[in-house]
Amino acid sequence: MSANKIVVHDKGGNILKGTTADFLPKRPLFHLAVGGIHGEEVKKVFMDHLKAIFFVKDFDGDKNYKEMNDLANRPVSGKKIRAMFKDGEIISGYTHAISMDQAGFFLVPTDLKSNNERIFIVFSSLSKLEVDGSLVNLTQ
Repeated sequence: MSANKIVVHDKGGNILKGTTADFLPKRPLFHLAVGGIHGEEVKKVFMDHLKAIFFVKDFDGDKNYKEMNDLANRPVSGKKIRAMFKDGEIISGYTHAISMDQAGFFLVPTDLKSNNERIFIVFSSLSKLEVDGSLVNLTQ
């Protein structure tokens, strides 16, 4: 199984970068090789502690790049998503499936030039979620 480059944001504001080969949305935990595939430290990461997992193209990205969040300018299939986190961050993009029975869902960013290939958003980190312009009840 190949490893995914990820940047993990927890609910406390901490960020870890590394790779994982065993992340599955239905599992309560996965392993993160901190610093990459040959990282010296492997940590257990518990899903209920997370805000989101960013599957990235590279770990550095471009800190000066301002991502486009306009859903109207990118015609793709899927549901339009606007996720508002409890810490105030807002992320927009698209998804093909949302199941409130899961810990979260995958979002594909609006901006094709984003360093993020996809983002796994944990429901419990959200204050508000809009799907195709309608508010979703997060307290189910």
